[in-house]
Amino acid sequence: MSENSRNSVLIVDDETANIIALTNILSQEYEVFAAKNGSDALMLVDEHSPDLVLLDVLMPEMDGYEVIARLKGSEATREMPVIFITGLENKEAEKKGLDLGAADYIAKPFSTDIVKLRVQNQIRIVNQIRALEERDEMERQLRKIQELEVGLIAAKELAEHSSRAKSEFLSRMSHEMRTPMNAIIGMMQIIKMRGAPDNIKGYLNEIDSATGQLMSIIDDVLDVSSMEYGVFKINNAAFDLGALLKEVLDAAVYNASLKKQVLVPHLEPSMPARLVGDEKRLKQVIATLLANSVKFTPELGEIRFSARTQGNDGNMVTLQIEVVDSGIGISEEQQGRLFDLFEQADGSNTRKHGGIGVGLALSKRIMDMMGGKIWVESELDKGAKFTISCRLEVV
Repeated sequence: MSENSRNSVLIVDDETANIIALTNILSQEYEVFAAKNGSDALMLVDEHSPDLVLLDVLMPEMDGYEVIARLKGSEATREMPVIFITGLENKEAEKKGLDLGAADYIAKPFSTDIVKLRVQNQIRIVNQIRALEERDEMERQLRKIQELEVGLIAAKELAEHSSRAKSEFLSRMSHEMRTPMNAIIGMMQIIKMRGAPDNIKGYLNEIDSATGQLMSIIDDVLDVSSMEYGVFKINNAAFDLGALLKEVLDAAVYNASLKKQVLVPHLEPSMPARLVGDEKRLKQVIATLLANSVKFTPELGEIRFSARTQGNDGNMVTLQIEVVDSGIGISEEQQGRLFDLFEQADGSNTRKHGGIGVGLALSKRIMDMMGGKIWVESELDKGAKFTISCRLEVV
């Protein structure tokens, strides 16, 4: 019952005069319903669920005793209070009514004060019980919330512990993998320096490329671990923009040539020679975009690379780099999870093209930490354009 609604009373009596008299006494304070027989009374109880029933004892077809027996026999109406209204001067009749569950009696003819007082007493009890039940329900809900909070705290602590354990394992594993990888790379360099027969140079180049890719994956895993530990940092310093771009483009041109792809670079001549930023991380992001374009572009495909600066504001410029390919493209639904950690646009591409699904996620986090942005524009089977943009200081 809402705070502003009134309690309701059902009057059951086969005499119209009695219904009118009781309604006149109670209608100003309560919402009143009325029935002239037991069957209609039970229907109104089901429909309106009144707070109190004033029930005549003597009625044709179904008397008051049968009506109260029905009410007390139902789980839904068992606690509904009933006041018998009767003109009988019979102790046995009164005892029978009380035994069946009547809460009180009102005698005919009606006294306005007696009717009001006895109805008020029962309504007060109903409201007190309802208030207690509401309080108990609130306390139960509060306990549930507290239990949920305790459970969530425990789950959070477990998840954090699991995450720390996972990060520690990834970090330890990656460091252990780097040791033999460094040995393989070092031995490869020695063999190349000493000269190798022409018939195995191609194999050596393949080994060199594969070890480079594996080393890149190991570095990505270490970066993920560093981010989860909160020790991944951006280190700003002056760097040569031209040298950075030449290094990543030379590697990308070589990888593209292995798939007979064409990589077309366009570098704006007016770009500043030296900027301030994290050279290593910026190079990592650009290399990731180029590597992905080579990976997901078929043989004989074309990749276009452009770099420019804009928005000269004092000693600050916006560096914008675009990588456009003619590859497999990315659907709108796939783009939604493209920058999520350990996700790839299409799981089947993991098997076909390789990779562990962290490169773009790391790139986004790096750009976020640098105060920049990364985004993609693409349609399925129509290639993709990746763009990064960040503000850097001019030396």
